[in-house]
Amino acid sequence: MGTFERYLSVWVGLAMALGVGAGLLQPGLFQFIGDLQVGGINLIIAVLIWLMIYPMMVQVEFSEVRHCFAKPRGLIVTLAMNWLVKPFTMAALAVLFMRYLFATFIAPDLADQYIAGMILLGVAPCTAMVFVWSYLTKGNASYTVAQVATNDLIMIFAFAPIAAFLLGVSDIIVPWDVLLISTALFVALPLGAGWLTRSALKDQEHLTSFSNNMKPFSIAGLVGTVFLLFGLQADNIIASPGDIVLIAIPLLIQTVLIFYVTYLWMKKWRQPHNVAAPGAMIGASNFFELAVAVAISLFGVTSGAALATIVGVLVEVPVMLALVAYANRTRNQFTEDTVVDGSPFRSNP
Repeated sequence: MGTFERYLSVWVGLAMALGVGAGLLQPGLFQFIGDLQVGGINLIIAVLIWLMIYPMMVQVEFSEVRHCFAKPRGLIVTLAMNWLVKPFTMAALAVLFMRYLFATFIAPDLADQYIAGMILLGVAPCTAMVFVWSYLTKGNASYTVAQVATNDLIMIFAFAPIAAFLLGVSDIIVPWDVLLISTALFVALPLGAGWLTRSALKDQEHLTSFSNNMKPFSIAGLVGTVFLLFGLQADNIIASPGDIVLIAIPLLIQTVLIFYVTYLWMKKWRQPHNVAAPGAMIGASNFFELAVAVAISLFGVTSGAALATIVGVLVEVPVMLALVAYANRTRNQFTEDTVVDGSPFRSNP
């Protein structure tokens, strides 16, 4: 890692603090930014997310993607954790902490809203930020895209039923336009742009140089996204500092738990590190853009559910950076990155 990446946790922490401060000092400006939406997607956040994921998409070698499905063990682990384990462990932890362990500190109606927000986080596996985590762990670009694309396809059909079941309602309203536009905007379009860029560059030396030059923009996109999200929710964050700590505890446990179970399962199935690391990151992190949008749509912008989804970002970013560091330290415990069940995969250039 370069100097800027090595201290990424510092920049993210500063972005959180500065975001809250800016949101309090300039509420009108952030209100204006928050209203810049098309189809439920904030335009500024969309640009920042593009900065995050575009460098990763440039590295995708389409001829290698087919191997992801021909040798699907890594995909099986990722999908099983994301859809058969993660939503239910998140719901169980949310209920355990909010209704029982923290019942003395949180009113029952507010606890139910916090539970709802955490459930929405648990049902939405990561789409955008996982490209950053994969990038930082030298994950296989093609496999990461295959994992994310498959998750997004399942999400279109599974998000609403699982969320409705776990929330205990039968008429949950899911903003399908947000889900579909997010999938197109944050996966399909940047993937196409990456393919066009790769085709234009052709030479591997130019491709490597271009990717290295784009890396700071990817990190800047991550830091900018965090800054903007915390600026938009500054009032809610300041109004409930104690509750933020209480919400963060089960979210922290969930993130670490899902990462380690997935990571160890990948190791048990002898998956290479450049598949195991991003696969574990997808399960541990969340599609917070969707979770925030649904929470606001269902419960309102100042609701406890919306606050819980924002706390998800607060917990996720520094914890995922710590898990990235752990994954990089344990790389030598896995098989070589050049082989996936007998199929060749290249690491990031």
